[in-house]
Amino acid sequence: MIIKTLDKLLAGTLIIAMTSILFTVIWQVISRYILQDPASVTEELSRFFLIWIGILGAAYAYRQHAHLGFNLLVERQSPVVKRVLLTLVEVCVIIFCAMVMGYGGTELVMLTLELDQISAALGIKMGLIYLVLPLSGGLIVIYSIVNIFTLWHSPEKELNEWN
Repeated sequence: MIIKTLDKLLAGTLIIAMTSILFTVIWQVISRYILQDPASVTEELSRFFLIWIGILGAAYAYRQHAHLGFNLLVERQSPVVKRVLLTLVEVCVIIFCAMVMGYGGTELVMLTLELDQISAALGIKMGLIYLVLPLSGGLIVIYSIVNIFTLWHSPEKELNEWN
């Protein structure tokens, strides 16, 4: 129930961000070529939307199992070995996301907030932009834990569709 709500919230956020970047770029083109007075904030705003879409989209793709994976070795194994290998992969993902995206991203956010780094055109704190790193890292860790639980509680026929 909580995971389904989280999935919907993440999907909704991505839809809003993608719609926003679309309108931002349209306004950028209109203001530059039709009005001959380019808006100063649209380029930076679209760049920030793209960062958030890319990194949150990675968490969404991970949840949907739409990410790249090399599973030639895994497909040839017995169900028990397959579960163990896929669990090891999930544990590696948890460690990476917790350390690099979670801890490293939080350190980056704190540093940029402490240094009071401000974006040039919008005038917002860059720490708010970088906040997507620990947020997405946390989502991927949650999804990895759910994947491990699902992996060990799913029937054998669903295991073949896992990767």
